[in-house]
Amino acid sequence: MPRPEPATRCLLASLLLAILAAAGHGGEPQRTYLLERVDEAAVVQLYCDGFESLPLAQKKLVYHLGQAALAGRDIFIHQKYRHSLLLRDLLEEVYTHAEGIDAGTVAEIRRYTKLFWINNGPHSAITSQKNVLNTSQESFLKAAQKAESNGAKLPKRKGETTARLIERLWPILADPAVDSHCTNSAPGDGKDILQESCNSFYAGVTVKDLEGFQERYPLNATVVRRDGKLRELVWRAGFDGVVPPGLYASQIRAIVGHLEDAIPWATPQTARALALLAHYYRTGNPIDFRAYNIAWVEDNDSAVDTINGFIEVYLDARGQKGAYEGLVYFNDPKKMEMIARIAASAGWFEDHMPYAEEFRKRQVKGISAKAIEVVIATGDAGPVGPIGINLPNAADIREHYGSKSVSLSNVLEAQDRAASRQARREFCHSDEEFQRSLKWSSRVLDLEVNMHEVIGHGSGRNAAGLEVDPVAAIGEYYSPLEEARADLVALWFIGNPKLAELGLVAAGDLEEFELVAYEGYTRNALAQLRRIPAGDRIEQAHMRNRQTIVHWLMENSDAIEVKRRDGKTYYVVASPSAWREGAGRLLAEIQRIKSQADRKAAESLFLRYGTRLDPELRDEVIERYRQLDQPAYTAMVMPELTAVRGADGEIADVEISYPLSLETQMLRWSGRK
Repeated sequence: MPRPEPATRCLLASLLLAILAAAGHGGEPQRTYLLERVDEAAVVQLYCDGFESLPLAQKKLVYHLGQAALAGRDIFIHQKYRHSLLLRDLLEEVYTHAEGIDAGTVAEIRRYTKLFWINNGPHSAITSQKNVLNTSQESFLKAAQKAESNGAKLPKRKGETTARLIERLWPILADPAVDSHCTNSAPGDGKDILQESCNSFYAGVTVKDLEGFQERYPLNATVVRRDGKLRELVWRAGFDGVVPPGLYASQIRAIVGHLEDAIPWATPQTARALALLAHYYRTGNPIDFRAYNIAWVEDNDSAVDTINGFIEVYLDARGQKGAYEGLVYFNDPKKMEMIARIAASAGWFEDHMPYAEEFRKRQVKGISAKAIEVVIATGDAGPVGPIGINLPNAADIREHYGSKSVSLSNVLEAQDRAASRQARREFCHSDEEFQRSLKWSSRVLDLEVNMHEVIGHGSGRNAAGLEVDPVAAIGEYYSPLEEARADLVALWFIGNPKLAELGLVAAGDLEEFELVAYEGYTRNALAQLRRIPAGDRIEQAHMRNRQTIVHWLMENSDAIEVKRRDGKTYYVVASPSAWREGAGRLLAEIQRIKSQADRKAAESLFLRYGTRLDPELRDEVIERYRQLDQPAYTAMVMPELTAVRGADGEIADVEISYPLSLETQMLRWSGRK
């Protein structure tokens, strides 16, 4: 990404820090949310209200689950890019032994290292494109040599010189064409999506190679070519000498150890789920993962919960391999009411979907919906992570056992506290649109997120007699398809009188509420182009889905107009009723595609509407943002938990603190602080 230097951010950051600190937090000690800007990322402190009031047993449970989440962090960093752990060692050693290095070189190394921390590697968590180190090879070599003289332990091979180390790694650090994307599901020109993606899920394997290959571990194994044959390297710890250890065995054993430490402090339901998760981690068997998911989704009443495993498949261009994530959280009763009301009426929403009855669930089962306080999020979940989650992903478990939806309350709050109104004003076509946005956008976002997770992902079913898994059949188009489906469900119902009946929106406000939702979604399709600084292709699933929805509506309805004024482009909602009607039609088709596993239709939809962008329009958007000096995305610094031990060595309390520093947290996590 072409990003301005950090020095140009200082005035804005200082002003925002002053404003946010002055705002306070409901009579509590003043809080700092925005910590710093690193290129286009806003680094924000995540606060966790209510932890101090938890019973000691729950504090201990959170602590041990948090340790489990941290234990798997390096798995994701390696999954995302095979060289990332080596790069981290090099960067952090130079970073922490920088005395006497040229000031300009140090500033660039710090900028790049912070981007590395934020994105869990050199590739952007938003676009999957590679960030590069903007200094000369000679300058970086001098920096590494100086750091080494200061005591840095550089990750050199046996007999390797520092000069050879830097020469070997320099293309990875500085050449944007080398391993340019960690995920590239639309490389174009007949290129292979696996060969063009540099994540670690496949080694020397093409999509054609996988035709007819039966994967026994589709979610949790790396596929490699050995001796001319395809093999799966399963991600597991191993079990009692019967099941051999696999890839990431040492990290997974550490996760299992912390899970077992957590079990004595868990409720019986949670303890059962954690035991099943530990067993799955040992065997790697998909049957054991299914058993864990069923136990996890049936544990609805426990106040503390975790998501730990190989979960989401966005990182894999094929949409099959699960990226590691660790998330620990507890209930936020004060913010639970909205999501609970939606979940309680999930059956009504299912019955009123605009798609064919044959694709609706006959009976909606077990949707658990909660607002939560996140304590830690690692791997695929952080520092850049979601604001809402719905799991498990297996459609049959959702249909027969239910699902869990969570709204990440404190993540939403932190992002909102660090946000600026300038960008919103810039892309609103009129002052009336801007004023509506100021009035309603926060509530609209809360409701959209909750509906997206609870009745979006939690809705629909496969066609009767379908013999293939839509995830596998639709492949690289499944993730954006599913995100578009969930978004459209929320947007279809956002102005429905049912929301007034549930007390979520006043009846007299529904019309304006719906308009604000449509205007915000439409504006976002334009504004988000700034996240793709180069090329003409969109990779990230959520971005693809938004582009597809808005551009489909432009072509197939009278909902949206493109207007230009003073050399600027605006996406304007021309007819809310046409927007809603079009959303219903598109939702019906997307549900059909998913329910029937129609890969050809999914491919056609996203290649037409959601994969390519207009570079001139993108450049215009980037320039408008450059003048505003606004961040493109948010990264979280997590709370820190400290076990306070008594004279007997047992945990007597768990204290929570806030580092207020990305550098401090990341160096502590890697053992360098």
